Amino acid sequence: MSDNKPALPDRLSIDSRSKHYVAECFEHEIGIKLNGKERTNIEEYCISEGWVKVPSPKALDRRGQPLLIKLKGEVEPFYK
Repeated sequence: MSDNKPALPDRLSIDSRSKHYVAECFEHEIGIKLNGKERTNIEEYCISEGWVKVPSPKALDRRGQPLLIKLKGEVEPFYK
């Protein structure tokens, strides 16, 4: 079994409808740190712009999906 994992892109989304979704990356478990603290509820990230998006606890969009809240900081994605 090879351990060749694709490089994590600058921007990645877990939503398969997004243009920033990369299926090959999700064949492996991904962790994301924001400002040095590991977060488990990240929906999308961008390293170069320094933000992550997390779902709102209550608010929903018109399609019934949770609204995403943008948090800024130092983003570090990694494979677990």
